[in-house]
Amino acid sequence: MRNTINFKKLVLGLSMLAVFALAACQAAPAPAAPAEVMEPTAAPAEAMAEVPAEAEISVATDSALGKVLVGNNGMTLYMFTKDEANKSNCDSDCLAKWPPLLTQGKPMLGDGVDAALVGSAALSDGTMIVTYNGMPLYYWVNDKAAGDATGQKVGDVWFVVAPDGNPVGLP
Repeated sequence: MRNTINFKKLVLGLSMLAVFALAACQAAPAPAAPAEVMEPTAAPAEAMAEVPAEAEISVATDSALGKVLVGNNGMTLYMFTKDEANKSNCDSDCLAKWPPLLTQGKPMLGDGVDAALVGSAALSDGTMIVTYNGMPLYYWVNDKAAGDATGQKVGDVWFVVAPDGNPVGLP
C-alpha cells in the first residue's frame, strides 16, 4: 500500500510539473523578430521606415531657433553643409544617423514653405531625397518627438533649415 501511495504522489507531482511547464511555455511571448535597421528608426524612424508616396514639408516654430522646416509627423529637418547643390555627400554610415527625407513623387507642402525651393535628387541607391534651396534634407536619429532639434550644430556641419532655405545659426 505504501508503494501505491508513493507512486500516486510521484504521478501527481509529475503531472503538476507538466502542467506548470506547459503553462510557462504558453505564457512566454514569442521572441520578436529583429527590427530592420532604418537608414533611423528611429524616431522619426517610424515616419521614415517606409518611403512615402509623397513626403511632407511644413513650417514649425521652435522657441530657440524660430521658424524651421519639419517633415512627416512634425520631425525637424536638417541640412549637411558638406553636401553640394542637389547632391548628398552623406554615405551609408552617415545616413544611418541622418535618415533622408525621401519621396517617390512631389512633396506635399504646408503653409510657409516656398514651393520654388523644393526639389529632389537621387541618392546613390536610386531613392529620391527631397531638397530645399538645392540642399538635401535629413532627419536626426536622436530626435525622438516632434519639435526636437537636438541635431542643431552637430559637428558644426548640421543645421536646421529656415523657410527661406538658409541654415539656422550657421556662423
